[in-house]
Amino acid sequence: MSRIDDFEAFIAVVEQGSLTAAARRLNRSLQSISRSLATLEESVGVELVHRTTRRSTPSEVGAAFFQRIKPAIDEINEARLEAANQQLEPSGILRVSAPVLFGPDFVVPVIADYMRMYPRVEVDLQLSDGFVDLGAEGLDLAIRIGNLPDSSLRAKRLGALRRVVFGAPSYFRHRGRPAHPFELSEHNCIVRTVDERSGEWMFQIEGKPRAVKVAGTFRSNLMISIYAAAAQGLGLGYSPLWQIRHLVDDGRVELVLTEFEPLPVPIHALWPQGRSSSAKVRTFLDMLASRLDLKNL
Repeated sequence: MSRIDDFEAFIAVVEQGSLTAAARRLNRSLQSISRSLATLEESVGVELVHRTTRRSTPSEVGAAFFQRIKPAIDEINEARLEAANQQLEPSGILRVSAPVLFGPDFVVPVIADYMRMYPRVEVDLQLSDGFVDLGAEGLDLAIRIGNLPDSSLRAKRLGALRRVVFGAPSYFRHRGRPAHPFELSEHNCIVRTVDERSGEWMFQIEGKPRAVKVAGTFRSNLMISIYAAAAQGLGLGYSPLWQIRHLVDDGRVELVLTEFEPLPVPIHALWPQGRSSSAKVRTFLDMLASRLDLKNL
């Protein structure tokens, strides 16, 4: 047995709670798991696991040791699998999750290129704005907008998305342009009623994030109606730039207060530990990183 096998046995015992369960998980004999654990403990010179007839639990030192070595062993195993799969053509079903509005416009074109390049792959795209459980949903990869919660998932940052204030040229001719976020109190602002902090827009003022209260005579629960109302000159809107890029490009709305934009919202690809070793996931991650142009969004 190699030293890696000893580490894997220890990790499995801690995660499974017993030597017997660890042996089943690794498809090894109980005696082999016991020998690996004893060899590792002899090597480090301390008891790593308290054993009883029914349960095995890490010692205080063992728990700290587990936290340090598990990421390293995962990386080693992932590297070994990646090397073994390097020459394999991607195949099978790739299950991907993406935000509802972002997915069709930005992810589907990448999927189309990917499927043309790798015809043996099928893609199952699930659109959701929630932080779904990848393991429970059987997903290989998820694309998420926003700061990430702490988790065991691996992540690759794909870029960041701007949040902007915008209005129609007709509105600016009638009401003028705000030069500072505090001037928004003098403007008609279109509020999304279902937001957690409805009526507050975030800005970066004097190098610090500041929430500015806004209000207006038109409000709605859906962003699509807010975009339409802003384009009609009913007031100012606040939105991720990528959602209104077509309105800006067509000249139907213009941006204001760009020097006070809040920090961009990050967008990441997430996947379970070890899953990127799959050829289909690895190649799709590489294509996402190279094809998604998020610098101007």
